[in-house]
Amino acid sequence: MRRMLLIVPLMLTSTYCFAQGAQHMGTPQEQKACSRDASRFCRQLLGDDMAVQQCLQQHRAKLSQKCQKVFQSHGM
Repeated sequence: MRRMLLIVPLMLTSTYCFAQGAQHMGTPQEQKACSRDASRFCRQLLGDDMAVQQCLQQHRAKLSQKCQKVFQSHGM
């Protein structure tokens, strides 16, 4: 019983974190729109979606119009 009390919150936390991470990945079209900008400005961070997103936001003024539209469509 005690073990179950520890496992259930861990499972819920893992599920929540996975859902939050998936939310930031973007659609294939969105990724394509920003892939060139990500390679140009955030190459060292590729593979870490959240870090790339933050990096792109830091370079917002330099992004292509397609990538800027992706951020605008998400209210960022």
